[in-house]
Amino acid sequence: MIDLWDGVVQALRLVAGLDATLTDIALRSLQVTLSALGIACLIAFPLAALLAVRRFRWRRTVIAVLNALMGLPPVVVGLVVYVLLSRSGPFGVLGLLFTPTAMIIAQVIIIVPLIASIAHQSLRDLWHDYHDLLISMNVTQGQKLRTLMWDARRALLTAALAGFGRGIGEVGAIMIVGGNIDNATRVMTTAIALETGRGDFALALALGFILIVMTVAINLAVHTLGRTEREGRW
Repeated sequence: MIDLWDGVVQALRLVAGLDATLTDIALRSLQVTLSALGIACLIAFPLAALLAVRRFRWRRTVIAVLNALMGLPPVVVGLVVYVLLSRSGPFGVLGLLFTPTAMIIAQVIIIVPLIASIAHQSLRDLWHDYHDLLISMNVTQGQKLRTLMWDARRALLTAALAGFGRGIGEVGAIMIVGGNIDNATRVMTTAIALETGRGDFALALALGFILIVMTVAINLAVHTLGRTEREGRW
């Protein structure tokens, strides 16, 4: 109990003193996750809008697959990306394995279905309200998509925050494709796992505090935006 208390005190000192190692790991985590989030949003938002607006033969199947992929085990994603980027894989020549780029690729695959599914639900409801108006105005498909995404920007931001929360807390896939290399691919989740195994509770707890604060802040933002969006509809 005494050791744990000492670890908490040291962890608070590391956070308050902006320890260099702590800051480096936290900033790398943000860099990887924000990069993945930006790419994922560029893929997920137009896809969600297209699924809301356009009717085609395999539309329901695509939506069902997206919803199913929300529960895709991250370690499986990590394994697939590892195989693809390994020396014997089809993209091994690029030398991306055990780099932040590989971690970003894995996170993109993990969070795209989540963002697309959440965004599609909001865009689908909005399309029901806008359908007759936009059809009567004879606008192009691209204009329909842009109009929906702009007017649903709060809902899309909520989806993006949910994706960020999923990405920042990911450990399995990141550990596999990143290798948890010091000063290169070590992020908060993998560092917590490593330092806990080593018995260095101070750094692990300090990183845990930062991760908890981020997670709580994201959940509060999602809740606030969701409530604001519902009140706006009334």
